[in-house]
Amino acid sequence: MSINPTGADLKRYLQEDPGGPVVMLNLVKFVEGGQLSYKEYGEKFVPFLEKVGGHVIYLGDTSTTLVAPDSHDWDAVLLVSYPNRAAFSQMVADPEYQKITHLRTEALSEAVLQATTPTGS
Repeated sequence: MSINPTGADLKRYLQEDPGGPVVMLNLVKFVEGGQLSYKEYGEKFVPFLEKVGGHVIYLGDTSTTLVAPDSHDWDAVLLVSYPNRAAFSQMVADPEYQKITHLRTEALSEAVLQATTPTGS
């Protein structure tokens, strides 16, 4: 399973942009000892996130699974809001941000990174 988006993934992400804000759903499974690396990534990630106008909505460890296939055994969930898809792309393209991504990659054995859009009220 991929942990990081590819260039083709990011291109499709921008092509399918419905406009407006985006909340990125992150489901992660850690390698043994990966929580420390992910925590360091999180601390270093926030300034890059704020630079593009984003913010963390929620970070938490997973708990009791009520309904999910056995393969959906995640360790943590992270919800991150960006003003638009371009802001996310701008952040991940930043050469200084790219210097810290190894911390996330080294921390994870599996991941889901899913763009979500608000539904109408």
